[in-house]
This record gives sequence, structure tokens and C-alpha cells, in this order.
Amino acid sequence: MVSSSPNFVVTGGAGFIGSNLTLALQEKFPDARLTVIDDFRSGNFKNLAGYSGDFVAQNLATLNWHNQFGDEKFDAIFHLASITDTTLHDQFVQVHDNVESFRRLLNFARPTKTRIIYASSAATYGPATEASVESNGAAPANVYAFSKVIMDNLARRAASDSPDWIIIGLRYFNVYGPREAHKGVPASMVYHLAQQMKAGQRPRIFKHGEQKRDFVYVNDAVGGSIRALDTQTSGIYNLGSGQARSFNELVDVLNKCLGTNFQPDYIDNPHAHYQNFTQADLTNARGALGYKPRFPLEEGVRDYMHWLYGA
Repeated sequence: MVSSSPNFVVTGGAGFIGSNLTLALQEKFPDARLTVIDDFRSGNFKNLAGYSGDFVAQNLATLNWHNQFGDEKFDAIFHLASITDTTLHDQFVQVHDNVESFRRLLNFARPTKTRIIYASSAATYGPATEASVESNGAAPANVYAFSKVIMDNLARRAASDSPDWIIIGLRYFNVYGPREAHKGVPASMVYHLAQQMKAGQRPRIFKHGEQKRDFVYVNDAVGGSIRALDTQTSGIYNLGSGQARSFNELVDVLNKCLGTNFQPDYIDNPHAHYQNFTQADLTNARGALGYKPRFPLEEGVRDYMHWLYGA
């Protein structure tokens, strides 16, 4: 168990999931010593309103952890920083920054066996037609997913070399919720469709809306991430809702929450490599983390719309 006054680092803590995690840690451990590291490429200081910890503005791909922190000891490092824009096709930049940042972190944490909880991704599974299990082989369809596969490989190797070092990878599925608006285009479909509908426009989705996603509310993703503080074995786990819901269903849920009655505006899908189906098998996450998502799509969207619009 973690002490009541732990020392945590959150990389990418000004980003979407990272900021929600940082503020949740601050609430759960009011005496914690918190340090966020972020270079603001995909984060925003406004996400950390009310944050009372330290902030290091650095690029993790070049950060010298020892120069920055010396011999300071941490109870856990949550590594959520990465280039998250899957439409960035510069393979060198995407792989270099995501993988080298992780390698530097592992090298810093190795001597002290500091617990690492890092963001992997459901994108590592590639195209799927049924629920994804962690033991499925990697099939990255874009360079972002490839970078996450390499991170998983490094994590497994490090944990195998040091059995007493706990390294937890979390494969977040399609996360949505507060503090994502700054992401722009990569923000969730839930956010973009809600914005369109609030503006009086029909929600635009790909023909014919039967594509399905495991939409997971950020509160559940954060809750599962914090539960990784207590697990006693290394591993990589899915964090999703465990349900695949269609784009048409999402429009229906948004209509109910917003009090609107829009029909979808179906458009052609311009993406050659598009995931038509994602769903997390949560068997291992339940067993190892005690993870139980609390927000089905209806509940998560309702809570999110209330946060966004007071709806």
C-alpha cells in the first residue's frame, strides 16, 4: 500500500488523461508531493486549475532525470506523456520522442526499482472484430501504435530482468471526458459530436454509423490507473468500459443528454486504416487491478455534458 504522503511524478500531466489523473491523485492523497513534467505540445496549463504541486517544463526525449531530480526518491512515476496525434506521420519524430522518453525514464528508475505506471494504447491491437485480450499479438496500423508496441517490449524486458521491479502498462481504449478540448482534432468523438449538436448542426459520422468503439469515461481510466499503485506484479492491462457501442448509439445518447433530436449526417470515411471496432476484454484488469468501470456510456456522457455545458 502507498503511504498517505507519497512522492509522485506525472509526465504529460497537463494533457487530457494526465491532468485528470494529477488532480485525482491530489484529492486522494492530500499530503502527497506531486511533480508534473510536460512540454505543452499536447497539454494546457488551464487543465491544472487548482493544482498545488511542482511543475517541470521539459521535453522528456532530452530530459536528464538525474540532473533534474538528483537522488530524490519517488513512490511511483505515472508516464502519460507522448505524442498522441495519430495523424502525425513523421515516423522518426513519433517513434523517437515516445520511445526515447520511455527509455530515459526506465534508466532513471532502474537503480531504485521505482514503480512505473505508463500509458500503452488499444491502438497496439490494430484492426479487431472481437474483444481484445492482452495476449493478442501486436498489429500496429500507424506509427503511433508502433511506438507504443516498442514501449511495451521495453517494459516487458525490464520487468523480466528485474522481477522485483513493478512496471504496469495500461492500454487505454477510447477515452473521453473533461479537459480534452485543448486537443483539437484528436479530441474524442463524444466531444466533437456534442459541439456540433450544441451549435445546431447534425452530427457528422462515417457511413453508416455502425462502427463500434469502447468509449471509456476518463474517470474510469483514472481510477484504474490509481489502482495500479497496489498491484504486486508487473503486467500490461486493458482499461476500457468493456462494451463496444456504435456511433449511431452515441448520437442517440447525446440527443437524450442534450435535449436535441438530430439525425446523423453520414459522410464517407477518408481513412484507409480505420479501426471499425474496439472493445476491451477486462478479465485481466479485473483480476490484477480490481478494476471495475463505473460509467457506462449513458452515465459517462451525462456527467461529461453536465461538466461541459451544465446540461
